[in-house]
Order: sequence, then structure tokens, then C-alpha cells
Amino acid sequence: MVCIAAFIILAIISIFVAVISIFKPKVGKAWWKVFKKAWHCVFKKVRLQKCDTNFKDDVKNTILKRVILKKPKLVKPLSITIEILSIAIVAVVIWAFLTAVKSLLALWALGTCNVTQPSQCGLGAETCTIDSQEPTSFTGKVGRWFTEWGDIFVAIPDKFKNWDVEQYAGAGAIAGPDFKKENLALMIADPGCSVCLNSYRNMKNSDFFKKHGTYFVVYPITLPDGTDKFNNSTLVTKYIYASQIVALEAAKKSNSNKDHNKKLADVAINFIDRIYAEKDENGKIYQKVIFESSKDEAEKLFDAWLKEFGMTDDEVKSTKDLIDSDKVKAILDENKDLVENKIHARGIPIEIYDGGVHNGLYKAE
Repeated sequence: MVCIAAFIILAIISIFVAVISIFKPKVGKAWWKVFKKAWHCVFKKVRLQKCDTNFKDDVKNTILKRVILKKPKLVKPLSITIEILSIAIVAVVIWAFLTAVKSLLALWALGTCNVTQPSQCGLGAETCTIDSQEPTSFTGKVGRWFTEWGDIFVAIPDKFKNWDVEQYAGAGAIAGPDFKKENLALMIADPGCSVCLNSYRNMKNSDFFKKHGTYFVVYPITLPDGTDKFNNSTLVTKYIYASQIVALEAAKKSNSNKDHNKKLADVAINFIDRIYAEKDENGKIYQKVIFESSKDEAEKLFDAWLKEFGMTDDEVKSTKDLIDSDKVKAILDENKDLVENKIHARGIPIEIYDGGVHNGLYKAE
């Protein structure tokens, strides 16, 4: 381990020696001689051969020669200390190398260099990150480190497969604006995510929805403690899916009004469009209005929207009764499973179209 640790240290110092040798070539030649000796020793160690250069003894003797003359009793403990420090240096370098490789693989496979805490990674796509609970104990952190490797390897096949939108358009899929079941696309978004808002606007302004029959899946990001990352995101998501259930149930009735049913079917996407694309009477974006509102204020606003979008008083009541129902909870659970386990996302928005999955902000072509 001593020769490997010495090689690592020499390799780092060589960067500075290279600069010095421009002005003092003799220093560079002397240093290069020692460096080649260290490399030769390491190369033999890698091939599981015995190092025949005595480089380990050279290093130790260089460090201990003054101690031998003044305090010979300290030679043995210092020699052991050198061995321990060498092992520590090699271990740290190996750990740093593996961490760098893990970060690069995670960036490629998952779109973030930090698997557990994507918000701490400044690289990758512009997203609203989905952070996991960070372990506090040492054993928990070690376990998490290995778990992250597993998450990366599970996500790697996703980079090579053809993404079929219909496989991911389950109960939580909401038909988007100008929807036609051709050239399908899917967007996963959080009502409170500003990046989702910008993606939606870019899609709308670039006629993406006219070129692609787009489904929407609403996924409210929750923090590790279970609360909303963006205030009232879960509440508005429940309203959206409760209204969709009411619309589906109305469509099943044989004596139902087709024109009215069309209005009901559009309530969910009207919610999404209003949050991302419209402003209130004071010129404030509705997404910001919702984020700054209390739960009671948000409920009153959503109730008014339901009526404005064409619901009767009875249908508004039915929607509100469904908000905390098992039916809505099942859809939210399905969406959570889709995002976290099937797509392995570490941030949203996510867009699936043309056979591929795209993380982060959609930029108009």
C-alpha cells in the first residue's frame, strides 16, 4: 500500500513539478526518475507481482532516516503509522474514483449526479427535483451508497428501450388540448412546479399539442417528511382527478347530455391550463396564487372553477365528496408508482414522445 499511496501523492505533485521544470529542468528530471520508479512498482502490484524495486523501503527510509538517529524507539510505531496512512490514502482515492464514476453514470441514466438528493446536483436538466429521505446513521449512509448503484443499474436499460406512450397512460392519464389519438405523447407534471409551467407554455406556443395527442399525468412532489413540495399541489391534484371520475361516471349514463358531458370531460385539462397559462384579475399567475393560498382559500377557488367550467351544484358536490376517496387515492398511488418505479424519475417534468423519454424543461424547437 505504501508504494501505491506514494504513487498517488507523486502523481498529484507532478502537476506542480511539471510547471517548475519549465524553468528548472534538473528538478523535473530528478522527479521523473522517482515517479517512474513508483509507477513501475504500482504496475507490478496491479499484476499481483512482487515489487522488486524496494520502492516501499526507499519511501520509508526517506521519511524515517532522521528519526532513526535521534529516537530509534519511534521507528517501529512510525513505520506502522505510515502503513495505516497509506491504506487510508488508497481507500480514499478508490472511494473518490468510484463516487465520480457513480455520479457520471447517474447523470447519464437518471439525469442527475445525486441519486438520493437531486436538488444538490447542479448538473443535468432543469427540473423540479424529487428528493428521498437522507439516512442519518453511518450504516444507513453506507447502505444508501450501495442502493444508489442498484438504482443506476436498474435505470440504464431505460436509455436503450423504445418508449410506448400507451404503456404509461393508465388511469391517471388526462387527455390534453386538441387531443387526437395519434402521434401520442405524455407529460408528467406537478401543478406547483415552475419548470412544468414553462414546459407547458413552450409546448402550447410551439403547437406541440396540435402535432401530438398529449396525455397529462399529474404528480404532486412530496418532501421526505410527506408534505407537499409546493403548497396545495396534492389538493389541486385531487380536485383534478375527482372531476375526471365525475365526468367518466356521467358519460356511462344512457340518458346523459352529450354536450354537457363534453364540458365535464374538459374540466381536468381546463384546471391544468388555468394553473399554467392563465392569470387572475390582478395579473398574477394562478400557479402562484395557489401556492400562496391557504387550504380553505384554495378550495373556494377550485369550487368556483368547477362551476365556471360547466359543473352543476350537484356535480361540484360529487367532486368534493370524491377528493379523499379511495378512487382518487388509487390514481395518485398509480401515478407515484409510474414516476418513481417505472420511469425511475428523479425530477419532473417528464415528456415521453417519439419513442424516447425526455427529462426536464421542454424547449420549443
